[in-house]
Amino acid sequence: MWRSIASNALTLLIVVLIAFAGVIAWGKREYTAAGPLEQAVCLRVPSGSTMRRVSDDLASKGAISYPSIFRIGADYSDKAQQLKAGSFLVPEGASMAQITDLITRGGASTCGTEVVYRIGVNRAQMQVRQLDPATSAYVETVEFQPGEEGVATPEAYTKVRGEADTRYRVLVAEGTTVWRVVESLKQADFLSGSVEGEEMPKEGMLAPDSYEVRADSDVDELIARMQESQQMRIDTIWAQRTEGLPFETPEDMLTLASIIEKETGVAEERRQVASVFENRLKRGMRLQTDPTVIYGVTNGVGVLGRGLRQSELQSDSPYNTYVVEGLPPGPIANPGLASLEAAVNPDTTPYLFFVADGTGGHAFAETLAEHNANVVKWREIEAQRASQ
Repeated sequence: MWRSIASNALTLLIVVLIAFAGVIAWGKREYTAAGPLEQAVCLRVPSGSTMRRVSDDLASKGAISYPSIFRIGADYSDKAQQLKAGSFLVPEGASMAQITDLITRGGASTCGTEVVYRIGVNRAQMQVRQLDPATSAYVETVEFQPGEEGVATPEAYTKVRGEADTRYRVLVAEGTTVWRVVESLKQADFLSGSVEGEEMPKEGMLAPDSYEVRADSDVDELIARMQESQQMRIDTIWAQRTEGLPFETPEDMLTLASIIEKETGVAEERRQVASVFENRLKRGMRLQTDPTVIYGVTNGVGVLGRGLRQSELQSDSPYNTYVVEGLPPGPIANPGLASLEAAVNPDTTPYLFFVADGTGGHAFAETLAEHNANVVKWREIEAQRASQ
């Protein structure tokens, strides 16, 4: 009798062990198999969250079918205590193992809210946008100009400003002046610190680019990143310069690149514009470019907002290239990478003149007669536009 009971008990134990092993094997397959998510979703993990809360949130979004298996798998892989706060893009069909790795790996958030601060030539704009997981495209929620008189900061920005997983990006456009960049950064309340008078960087030495920053990053450190990036560009491009350039130093290259930047916004024209200025320099002709005269009037502070006066075109300012020969004493803006490259690798052309052609680009000419004809066409276009 006891022998029968023992035999039955042993059989039952074996059955239980086999079933348990089967459950474990099934759980492992479920943990690593493709998940039920049919469309990517954004998973927000608040600071102080737990795997239980995350698993329940994932189940409610349809990303996992078994929250308990998700938690057991995370614990078994020693990742249960490595949960990171942030917003994470969970792709369609992601397995529980992949999701666990995603939310414990760390690093920058991959979806959610992003604040983009665009510093342009004339003004700066703050943009709050959200990633649409379905399309992987950002959707703008609000845009405003920080520090604008009489305009309150939008509530949509104030809300995300206080969220730990909000990402920040500063975009500096080509052709901005150092003054514009610094003054704009002073209005960015997600940065800390300030840059004052004697600490102002030299003109042209802030690289136009996109900079990812963290909330409350020090503005001095961001400025230093911009300067370091521009210096690296200058060193690299100067080392790759072509032979026979009509200037001798990297500083001259930076100055010419800044003029090219201000003269054209058409990427395909930069090397042509560079060729005009370098052809004139080689022939001892004055550059005769309005942007340098404007810089001499404004000193890079603010926008002129009007046409140049005859007195300004005849002034003895060192930036008045209608009067002085050669390059002005320094850059007039922060040139981008393409303008720096154009300055040391211009197109080979016979052109000595150019004027706007009404399309956003320019008409180039070899002779003064051709140029004057192009100027007449441009004046007619201006007159037509003024009459409309």
